[in-house]
Amino acid sequence: MIIHDSIKLETVAGRPSFHDITDNIKDIVDKNSITDGLIVISSSHTTCSLFFDEDMHDRNYFGDDFLHVDIAKMMEKIAPTMRSEGDYHSPGVKHIEFGLNLGDSEFPPEKWTMLNTDAHLKSSLFGSNSMTLIIKDKKILLGKLGKVFFVDWDQLRERNRNINILLLGEKNVWYITFNFK
Repeated sequence: MIIHDSIKLETVAGRPSFHDITDNIKDIVDKNSITDGLIVISSSHTTCSLFFDEDMHDRNYFGDDFLHVDIAKMMEKIAPTMRSEGDYHSPGVKHIEFGLNLGDSEFPPEKWTMLNTDAHLKSSLFGSNSMTLIIKDKKILLGKLGKVFFVDWDQLRERNRNINILLLGEKNVWYITFNFK
């Protein structure tokens, strides 16, 4: 059986936006009664990553997990936030022209919205745009502490993000047969 689903998220502006999506994917497996199979989690957003880790329980005043704050600080050292045009080679003149002519409300025709090269670098270096996990006996095999996280590295503006889910698996259906004599 193949089932498609999705998770919708709203990200924050001004810092990388981390989201624990573990309960979301567990709910999708449960509601579809998958007993054994695979769940594929995928983002088509080029400035986002998916990763597997644990919750560190401590939070800063924004509600961000300390491990996520540490990850963001590490990535900032590798690919500093783009503050102005010319900080990186990209985006070039042709890409700016392309972006200004998209005609899509998701991509406002404003040059500043394309100053996110750091987010593209971070998403390429840090994580993947997809992840596959095993479902066995109605449970996603995450171990005792494992969690699935989504991060949007683009700090320029709040965004609505979509995470695609593909379930490949079996539903065990129990049949009871009554034999009346």
